[in-house]
Amino acid sequence: MSFTVYILYSTTLDQYYTGQTENLKDRLFRHNNSGSKSTKQANDWKLVYSEAFETRKEAVKRESEIKKKKSRKYIEWLISSVG
Repeated sequence: MSFTVYILYSTTLDQYYTGQTENLKDRLFRHNNSGSKSTKQANDWKLVYSEAFETRKEAVKRESEIKKKKSRKYIEWLISSVG
């Protein structure tokens, strides 16, 4: 099984959200259908970035690294780097 670190973007909120999951398709559906406290303010979340990992431990570590930056510029740099 693989795990994914992902970044979503909401045009309505002009906001990014970073998370990790084992099932990206299901998780994106839940974000857009009020299945998450953190993202329930909007229903237009789009996947803009993802990284795959073999273990949840690795994914959680990477998610934490991204969140610790607390930087929109860093997130936008990550997104543009895969372009």
